[in-house]
Amino acid sequence: MTFTFPPILEEKLRPFWSVMIPTYNGIQYLEKTLKSVLVQDPGIEEMQIEVVDDCSTKGNVEKIVREIGQGRVSFYRNHQNLGLLGNWDNCICRAKGYWVHLLHQDDFVLPGFYRTMKAGLENNPMVGAGLCRHAFIDEDGHWTHLSPIERRTPGILENWITKIAVIQRVQFPAIVVKRDVYEKLGGFCSEAASAADWEMWKRIAAHYPIWYEPQILACFRRHSDSTSSGLIQRGENIADTYKAIDISKNYLPPPLASRLTQQARRNYAKSALGMAHELLAQGELNAAIAQFKQGIKFLDSPQNLLSVASFLIKFWKTIVSRV
Repeated sequence: MTFTFPPILEEKLRPFWSVMIPTYNGIQYLEKTLKSVLVQDPGIEEMQIEVVDDCSTKGNVEKIVREIGQGRVSFYRNHQNLGLLGNWDNCICRAKGYWVHLLHQDDFVLPGFYRTMKAGLENNPMVGAGLCRHAFIDEDGHWTHLSPIERRTPGILENWITKIAVIQRVQFPAIVVKRDVYEKLGGFCSEAASAADWEMWKRIAAHYPIWYEPQILACFRRHSDSTSSGLIQRGENIADTYKAIDISKNYLPPPLASRLTQQARRNYAKSALGMAHELLAQGELNAAIAQFKQGIKFLDSPQNLLSVASFLIKFWKTIVSRV
């Protein structure tokens, strides 16, 4: 089930950008997020900046917005807690600009993000989304690794659906989406749960060209308190990913749908087994088992079968050593 967004009928005075920042508790990095946008602010006529809080119970989100935004950043608190996907959808619904950037409270953009992305989007009016290369950072803001280079020069991504359909390659701070694309395709899919973002990027790629900027212009933060960490502990990250794979099969190009679906399942079975090995090495037995159970659901490659055998041997040795 997806949310349907009403179109904006009044075209006058619409900004180019809507930078929408969904928040819920965990406001440790919000100041960094806001400042990364404000330092690039082209003005109120060009950019809407709004924080949409999902009834946080910890920290004073509004106070931070008022202090950092100095009246430039709007603040809206939902009347009731909508949940993660509900808040994302509400951000889009409240967006007035032609292009929507959902920028989470943990992430930030680097100098030149909006200027560079706008130039590429204006020169390619047929695209439905724009994407840049991004850095993964840790809790302290240190870069840990980079996203793959999808193409060496700015331009339209060719055969992008064959890449994004088999593995998640996009993070929120690095992608902007035309609002009328959301209007046509609907909101985030509740059935895909924690993999709803990946499902959305696949859905957009199946219907629209995507513009790409190879400069590193956004940072995606990973930390132990994030929602994804808890999902990994329970194996729900992979279970939700399998759901997203099944959902997207319905709109992938028919000649490619079966092959891409099989490849995606194989990739994430491999990912789950790899995570199971890492967690086992860290002594996280319950989490390792949760990932292992998900990994053995699609064993159609010799490499994955060998990984299963290796895990079982290591698991047995771990159990014996603790007796």
